[in-house]
Amino acid sequence: MDLQITTFGALLGLGVSIFLIIKKIHPAYSLILGALIGGIVGGAGLTETVNIMINGSKEMMPSIIRIITSGVLAGVLIQTGSAAKIADQIVKLLGEKHALFALALATMILTASGVFVDISVITVAPIALALGKKLNYSKIAVLLAMIGGGKCGNVVSPNPNTIAASENFGVELSSLMGANVVGALVGLVVTVFLVKLLVNKGEKVKEVVEQHKQEDLPSFFAAILGPLVAIILLALRPLAGITVDPLIALPVGGLIGVIACGKVKQINEYMTFGLAKMMPVAVLLVGTGAVAGIIKASTVQVDTIALLSSLSIPEFLLAPIAGILMGAATASTTAGTTIASATFGPAIMAAGVSALGGAAMVHAGATVLDHLPHGSFFHSTAGATNVSINERLKLIPYESLIGLAITITTTILWGIIL
Repeated sequence: MDLQITTFGALLGLGVSIFLIIKKIHPAYSLILGALIGGIVGGAGLTETVNIMINGSKEMMPSIIRIITSGVLAGVLIQTGSAAKIADQIVKLLGEKHALFALALATMILTASGVFVDISVITVAPIALALGKKLNYSKIAVLLAMIGGGKCGNVVSPNPNTIAASENFGVELSSLMGANVVGALVGLVVTVFLVKLLVNKGEKVKEVVEQHKQEDLPSFFAAILGPLVAIILLALRPLAGITVDPLIALPVGGLIGVIACGKVKQINEYMTFGLAKMMPVAVLLVGTGAVAGIIKASTVQVDTIALLSSLSIPEFLLAPIAGILMGAATASTTAGTTIASATFGPAIMAAGVSALGGAAMVHAGATVLDHLPHGSFFHSTAGATNVSINERLKLIPYESLIGLAITITTTILWGIIL
């Protein structure tokens, strides 16, 4: 499609979307209206703007289908108590001496297993608060441990953001998960360092949240088997040349998990729960596709590359910068990664960056500012630990540092070394 929408129009549309999201208008509607305004102002005309928006949303369908089916695994992990068991076992294994590291690692592993990052924080929160009260830690310290671990797990997970990036760059999901492992490990180290600075700052943990009863939880083997099977199936492509699409691998992992937990009769209930958790993301991606279509059909890519060249900034930095900007604009890793990879993917690869490297850097960049207050993650994580908005705002710089550590490491690895 010939470029026909001006950069001003596309950016205005994105700006309108951000404004509406901040004003608490549903993100999907905000993105759709912003895309419509951006296309018309950018000179495409009403009919052509609508066509571009629809085509942009159509391109999201492969990701949306995979995200919906991933709800089987997510639902099973949460509803069977597997997620809680995994977190509890990790904390017990590492002990109180390494409590903060244990909380970060537990949240990282849950998210890496395919649980949404905000759900992972909510799942680990009861354990975190109980430990925080016992050890006299501050609320913001235990919350940052979980958030940091969640960010690290998010870049190596089969979650919607990773699926979207792998689709838009045309790389294997398992390969992209592996591409960010080093960045995730560095982010985990940075998380533990920053959390230790906050243990005595702010309000201390005074209350705890009711946990799952231990007798209701599955064994650790049963809990971990489902996500382990899913990851093994996804890894067959790079290891043995056998392709198992996430559309198959993730639900199979869920089914294996529910069988291992002895809860087969509840499978429909668990799938319904998982689907309910995935539907808001699927709907969001429809609006995200509309905006991505407008930006993709505009001169934003050309003008951005020209700006980088004029500032003597290497073109490969377009990947992490795009992820950071779109993650900040939408306050969402999923939406930010999707828009950035869909609109800047071709330009990033044209600059000589490999598809895998571009996807990894975009994905990592989207974690830097995805926690801003106009997104749901900010509020859901605050609610999970009963942290006030003022206290929650104080964590933003620390969260950003963790995201930057992941992004800088990934960029050095894929933009300079490899």
